[in-house]
Amino acid sequence: MALTRSPLFEEHIRLSAKIAEFAGWEMPISYPSGTLEEHRVCRSGCVMFDVSHLGAVSVKGKDAYSELQYIFTNDLSRISQGKAQYSHLLNEEGHVIDDVIIWWIGEDEFVIMPNASNTKRVEDALRQRNRELDVRNSTKDRAVIAIQGPKSRNVLETLSIGAANVKRFHVENINIDQCSMIVAGTGYTGEDGVEISVPTKNASWLWNLLKDSGCFPAGLGARDTLRLEAGLPLHGNELGEGISPIQANMKWVVSMTKGDFIGRKAIESEMTNGPKRLLRGFASNSRRPLRRGQKIVLDGIEVGEISSGNFSPTLGSGIGMGYIPSEILINTDVVVSGDRSDSQAKVVKLPFYSAQQ
Repeated sequence: MALTRSPLFEEHIRLSAKIAEFAGWEMPISYPSGTLEEHRVCRSGCVMFDVSHLGAVSVKGKDAYSELQYIFTNDLSRISQGKAQYSHLLNEEGHVIDDVIIWWIGEDEFVIMPNASNTKRVEDALRQRNRELDVRNSTKDRAVIAIQGPKSRNVLETLSIGAANVKRFHVENINIDQCSMIVAGTGYTGEDGVEISVPTKNASWLWNLLKDSGCFPAGLGARDTLRLEAGLPLHGNELGEGISPIQANMKWVVSMTKGDFIGRKAIESEMTNGPKRLLRGFASNSRRPLRRGQKIVLDGIEVGEISSGNFSPTLGSGIGMGYIPSEILINTDVVVSGDRSDSQAKVVKLPFYSAQQ
């Protein structure tokens, strides 16, 4: 099957990016600067990522609000038009089918941003519930550029005061040089910043405008090490079949004070009985990266495995996330066992890094 290319693909080629398959797309993993440098610049300055592979499902109609309330776990009444919300789509067993960002952009108009591989699942969930809804996959109509880092708003100010002033988890329509785009105060790095949805025809223009203004191009390799340090789960690793929001320490994503939603009964049962396992962080005492699939061993007994792991450029040591029995306490010493060698590690509370530290 042919891979999908981002509207910015040619820009990445011009910048000599390392291209690899990612969720059915050809995407930049890194540029000649390298993942470590791209990571460092995001923590200290301003980078931009092409995240056009993320899905976009536009939902319009008088029943849009009520249908989203039922399909997703979070409570839209906590926000209002012009804001964004993180939420989960569950199955009846309470397992996470996908985690999404919902942009509330009009009175009866929303844009759902699923993971790339789950766009059709989200579409199907919406269409099966209500045939009257106007549901459209708008992924290929736009590119999405994430501008992230502590200096991101300083860079944006040189282009648009409006874009620079979009607050965290707010969504606004902004014009830059007569080009209309949607700017949301969201991201996946643990740093301040925004994500911009720009029409496909204007994608290269905006990318180069941002680059010339001081945004440092960064690939999905750095985006992954950044989200890992920030303790942010990745669908297919920390979220997916067999995993509930409660196990993932994301009880806050589930509103038990609104009406019914898919998977509610299963979540109520798990809340009553308590989860049997929890997502935890693991920090090694060496620079050796922890890797996905490595076994977590306590007192000679395997208790789990690493779901995401790498070297932390910020901490200078190996870090990872994984599910272990809920009775295992923070600060417990464990061994992370690899094919060639073992790493001594400690169970730690997530995140590993916070911009507020």
